[in-house]
Amino acid sequence: MAITAGITLTSAAGDLVTDALVLSTSTNLTKAGSSTSALTQTSGLARKTTESASQYILFDADDYPSGPAKAGKIYLKNTETTAGLFFTISIDTKTIGRIYAGDFAFLPWSNIDGTNDIKITPSTSASHTLEYMLFYE
Repeated sequence: MAITAGITLTSAAGDLVTDALVLSTSTNLTKAGSSTSALTQTSGLARKTTESASQYILFDADDYPSGPAKAGKIYLKNTETTAGLFFTISIDTKTIGRIYAGDFAFLPWSNIDGTNDIKITPSTSASHTLEYMLFYE
């Protein structure tokens, strides 16, 4: 069974560019180096509610298949509604960005030799909730 991911970006004329903008794309989530073999595993959709401003490991790379020929895709969504509450997203020791209230991220992940843990750090010690899921082979 194929898993399809898509995104559509729209903007009215004058917001970003002179004309209206509509960009849309989708893809099937496939194994590394394959255009037809679908990813077959998932962590399942989960939520993490943080209780401090500490760093949390969402996906410990040691728990998933590793090697250069393995593909993974990660879905993250900040379910908060207060604008100032964000999560800093890291892969191992490298910060890749922040997702603010209502934002989501969908990114590729490669688990090389059990490294590249996926980590989050909430912006404050107040309770923050993140929705997340990993698709992998």
